[in-house]
Amino acid sequence: MNVAILGCGHVGLELGRQLAERGHEVIGVRRSDDGVEAIDAAGFDAVQADVTDREALGAVPDVDAIVFAASSGGRGADAAREVYVEGLRTAIRHFGEREQNPDRLVYTSSTGVHGDHDGDWVDEDTELDPTTEKTEVLAEAERIALELPTEYGFEGTVARYAGLYGPGRYRLERYLEGPVTEGYLNMVHRDDAAGAVRYLLEEDLARGEVVQVVDDEPAPKWTFADWLAEQCGVEQPPKQTKAERLEDGDVSEAGKRRILTSKRCSNEKLRDLGYEFAYPTYREGYREAIDAYRGR
Repeated sequence: MNVAILGCGHVGLELGRQLAERGHEVIGVRRSDDGVEAIDAAGFDAVQADVTDREALGAVPDVDAIVFAASSGGRGADAAREVYVEGLRTAIRHFGEREQNPDRLVYTSSTGVHGDHDGDWVDEDTELDPTTEKTEVLAEAERIALELPTEYGFEGTVARYAGLYGPGRYRLERYLEGPVTEGYLNMVHRDDAAGAVRYLLEEDLARGEVVQVVDDEPAPKWTFADWLAEQCGVEQPPKQTKAERLEDGDVSEAGKRRILTSKRCSNEKLRDLGYEFAYPTYREGYREAIDAYRGR
């Protein structure tokens, strides 16, 4: 299988490594010199191109599958729209109009599209309720990923990621030092975020569907923080309720919405499809970071 990973960053590099190790041909696409160097270091081919530039995408060879994993770099809604909506449209149309177009697309989204559910469970059938401009953009991009490829004779899949963690993104100090605000953490280790997409591609699953990519156990933040402190051999961090956090007065409107948003994301569909997690919960996933912290 030949796969192009558009926006081959934190997860894309791991996905490329996993696919290449299994004998697939992989092309990683990044717009920066540093990004191209990271792809080369990961051991597969690189093309320097901006996913929003249709002409630049011409440098990418024909492939069987596209993974759209580009990031807006944590910027605002306008930047998100440029990448996730306009960039995704550009990529689908560019590859779809080729004489040899791809067989499928995987678009990586976010469980942020669910909005607030007061701690209740959500799955792929839960009606979306994005609460910020950026998550509204992500919800629009999901619709594009599922609908637009059909105009060109191929199919899209949405891999909806929970909060990513793993090498370089453990953020131990945030939870060890506190204060920790109440709520749920829905997480997935980087290796499983990549592994789930690799599995859906290799097994030819979930065409035209959404799959939530999240581990087995949404964790109450206070429970997670106390466990982490115990494992690291430090005192439990201070805690605060949502009301106490909001009383601080230094929280932006977007920050308020994040604090008030609470849900538990189910991975039952991904499990039923047969994916086996390398890190089924944070207990396995944080072991490397804990060992490094204790060994300082």
